[in-house]
Amino acid sequence: MAIVSGVSRCAAKGVLVKGGGALEMLARVKTVILDKTGTITDGRARLIEVKSRTDLDPLEVLRLAASLDQGSHHVIARALVAAARERGLRLAAPSGSREEAGSGVTGRIDGHEIAVGGWDFVSARIEETAFSREIREWIRRDGTVSVLAAKDGILAGAFLLADEVRPEAGSVLRRLREAGVDRIVLATGDRTELAESLQSFLGLDSVVAELKPEDKTRIVEAERSAGPVMMVGDGVNDAPALAAADVGVAMGARGAAASSEAADVVILVDRLDRLVSAISIAHRSRSIALQSVYMGMGLSVAGMFAAAFGYLTPVQGALLQEAIDVVAILNALRALGNPKRGWRKTTQLPHAELIQLEAEHRALMDVVDELRHTTERIQNLPKTEVRKELADLDALLRRRLLPHERQDDEELYPRLRSRAATPDALAGMSRAHMEIQRQVHSLTSLRKALGAHGPSPAQRYEIQRLLHGLEAITRLHFAQEQEIYRLLEDEQ
Repeated sequence: MAIVSGVSRCAAKGVLVKGGGALEMLARVKTVILDKTGTITDGRARLIEVKSRTDLDPLEVLRLAASLDQGSHHVIARALVAAARERGLRLAAPSGSREEAGSGVTGRIDGHEIAVGGWDFVSARIEETAFSREIREWIRRDGTVSVLAAKDGILAGAFLLADEVRPEAGSVLRRLREAGVDRIVLATGDRTELAESLQSFLGLDSVVAELKPEDKTRIVEAERSAGPVMMVGDGVNDAPALAAADVGVAMGARGAAASSEAADVVILVDRLDRLVSAISIAHRSRSIALQSVYMGMGLSVAGMFAAAFGYLTPVQGALLQEAIDVVAILNALRALGNPKRGWRKTTQLPHAELIQLEAEHRALMDVVDELRHTTERIQNLPKTEVRKELADLDALLRRRLLPHERQDDEELYPRLRSRAATPDALAGMSRAHMEIQRQVHSLTSLRKALGAHGPSPAQRYEIQRLLHGLEAITRLHFAQEQEIYRLLEDEQ
C-alpha cells in the first residue's frame, strides 16, 4: 500500500514510475550517471550574446535575422526566432527568401537585402571590413554556435548560441547528495574539454567524455561495484545504458521514445528537479512501508504471546489481527501525504505563478543585454554622443528594471516571508535589490556629472566599470531568484 501510494505521488509530480520495484530501487541508489545533452543541459540552442556594428542597434539586427529565419525549419533558425519573440520584437514578413539547407537564408526585409547563416555562407556575400575581421575572431568559442547577419552586403552583426546548463542543475546535484547519493558521474559523447568545463562548477565526481553508446553501458557496469546505479538520459543512444542500470530514468518530455521504453522511470515534464522529488518520495514510501511491516509483525507477535498464555480467545485474536491489519494499512497510506516540515513547505508557489515569474525575467533579458551593448558602444562613440546613450539606458532601467525589483520586494517577498518559519529567509535577495538600485543611482549621478564635451577618459572607464558590474549582479540575481522559485514550486 505504501509503495503504491508512492508511485501515485510520483505520478502527481509528473514522474512515471513503472512499478513498485523501480520505486524501491530509487530509494537505494548510490551512484548516478548523467547524460549531458538534454539532461544536464537544456538540449536546445539559446541565444547568449549579440554583437553588432556600432551604428546598428543589436535588437534591430536580431529582428532582421529572426524575420528572415521565420520560414526556416532549422533548429538554429527557430532558436533565433524564439529569442526575438522573448524580447518582444515585432517580426516582419520576408520576401524572396532562398534557403541553402544547413548553410543559411537570404531574402528581403523592409526593403533591405538580408543574409543570415554561418561564417562561410555570409562571408561570401559581404565586403571585408574591420568589423568582419573582429567578428571572425569573436565567434571562435568552444561550446557555441555562431550565426552572422548581413545587411545590404555589409556585415551587420553576429549571434552566439549555446546549449545552456539547466538553471536547476546545481540545486539538483546538491540535493541528490543530501538524498544519499555518494557518486555523480557525467557521461557524454561531447569533447573532453567541454565536459570538464561542466565539472569545474557543478561539482561532479567524475567526467567521461567522447563516448559511443555502447561505452555508456560499460560505465554502468563498472560503477555498479559501489552500489545500485541510476542512469539518466534522453536520447536513443542512451537506451542501452538505461536498460542496463539498476534504475534507468528517461527525460521523456522531449526525449526519444526508445529511451522512455527502456527506462524504469520516465520524467514527463521538462524538469530535472523532478528526479529529486521522485527519490525523496521513494525514500519516504519505503520508510513508511518498513514501519508498517515492523509494526504489524510486532503487534501480531505480541498478540500470539497473549493468546498462548490464555489472555485472548480465538475470536478475540481474529478480531485483533484484523485491527492490526487496518492500523498497518492506515499507516501505509501516510505515503500519499506530503509532510509539512521546514519553511519551504509553507511558502509554496502555484505553478501558474512560477511560470509568470519566469516569463517576467525572460521579458527583462533585453534590458540586461542593453547594459552590455551600451558598454560596447560608448567605448568608440564620440564624446558628444555618450551622454545621449547613457540617458536612454538610464530611462530604460528606471522604466522597466527598477519597477520589477520594487514589485518583488514590496509584494512577492513579503508574501513569502509571512508564511516562512524564518522571516529573514529572503534577506539576501532584498539586499541584491538594494545593490541594483544603488548602482542605477550611481549611473544617474555619473551621467549628470559629465562635462559639456562628454566624458573624460577616466569618466568613460568608470562608467564602463559600473555597467559591467550592474550587468553581472543583475544576471546573477535573476539566476538566484529562478532557482528559489523553482525550489518552492517543486515542494508542492
